[in-house]
Amino acid sequence: MTVHDPLIRTAAPHRIHPAWWVAAVTFLALVGAAAFRAVPGVLIDPLRAEFGWSVSTISAAVAVNMALYGLTAPFAAALMERFGIRRVVMGALLVVALGSGLTVFMTTAWQLVLLWGVLVGLGSGAMALSLVATVTGRWFVARRGLVSGVLTAGGAAGQLVFLPLVAWIDSAWGWRAASLGTTAAALAVLPLVAWLLRDRPRDLGVAPYGGTAADDPEPVRAGAARVAMRGLAEAARARPFWLLALGFFICGMSTNGLVQPHFIPAAHDHGMPVTTAAGLLAVVGVFDIAGTVLSGWLTDRVDPRVLLLAYYGLRGFSLFLLPPLFGPELHVSMVAFIVFYGLDWVATVPPTLALCREHFGARAPVVFGWVFAAHQIGSAVAAFGGGVIRDVTGSYDLAWFLAGGLCLLAAAASISIRRNPPPRPEGTRPPAPEEAAADAAHG
Repeated sequence: MTVHDPLIRTAAPHRIHPAWWVAAVTFLALVGAAAFRAVPGVLIDPLRAEFGWSVSTISAAVAVNMALYGLTAPFAAALMERFGIRRVVMGALLVVALGSGLTVFMTTAWQLVLLWGVLVGLGSGAMALSLVATVTGRWFVARRGLVSGVLTAGGAAGQLVFLPLVAWIDSAWGWRAASLGTTAAALAVLPLVAWLLRDRPRDLGVAPYGGTAADDPEPVRAGAARVAMRGLAEAARARPFWLLALGFFICGMSTNGLVQPHFIPAAHDHGMPVTTAAGLLAVVGVFDIAGTVLSGWLTDRVDPRVLLLAYYGLRGFSLFLLPPLFGPELHVSMVAFIVFYGLDWVATVPPTLALCREHFGARAPVVFGWVFAAHQIGSAVAAFGGGVIRDVTGSYDLAWFLAGGLCLLAAAASISIRRNPPPRPEGTRPPAPEEAAADAAHG
């Protein structure tokens, strides 16, 4: 079936377009995969107590996980082109379940690195933000910013909203029960993926949502590694790629790398109960959903560079204010920080993805995979570096201040990216302001 096949139709007006079902099951897959990624921040202290491992040792396993989580993304995007979204996501969920389930048998640090770091990193990386880019790029023409915000929120919030449950299970039955519970969460999503997730609109005889058959091109059947490396080689020649990668490197450092694994032990250092600190990170997850969906909506209407300037700049200032907020009692000032950080957590994703599409077109999913790899390398650096700073100085304060300064650098890099609007066909006039406003209002 070619992209111009007359059998390809748009969904009937009174029916829900299949793209929304694909988006829904993708959301659940991202949440299920994220469940295990909630575990490390809660279980650093229990693992130290049982095995005597240092924070640096445990942080090294978390760093391997985060690095592979990111480095897998561009190859996963290419694998989805080659083998289809459904096969890749089902395989990834099985790998995550295997890695998390086997942790209950580990006795040495290298097993922690292998299971937490390698297996879970590879499996969850195959369902990272490259999955968001692929699904939104294939199934949506209208509302891409909004859908990318919702899907991103699902993956990011899933890592946080499970924290109180993981902390409660750990306190009641131990960390092994918590690991097995997250294994079950990943496996529970498998039947839904097999049933509802489809690779392309053409598979159901429809066009992408808000588009035409021409927006559903033929799949690329080249080797996944070759496609991924070619995407990197071509993107690396463009200045916007490096600016986006730098911003996302710092984004990863200041969220997944530092706050997610180290906020709970940092709060515990100041006398706050682990369950209270875990509850605060869960609140981050709740507000992350609202912030990322709002960011997706804004991305369809506002210059994404301006959004990134605001997100990174405000995040940097908030990190400078964080160290004095820690204490044994929970105060309004800490709650205010948590609410803001939740709104800002991955609000950077929709505008970053929009700039990737603007500059790299059809290659955007693979290029964004490499940008996301930079995000996770930054996460790995901060996850390990935060542990080292804690072991050497006895405090996390220096880590918060360094991350805050780097966020200001990310804000400056983001606003310096040039715009690359699509060229108008010859002989056409620029849209009038009222026409442009109407187009923006309708996605």
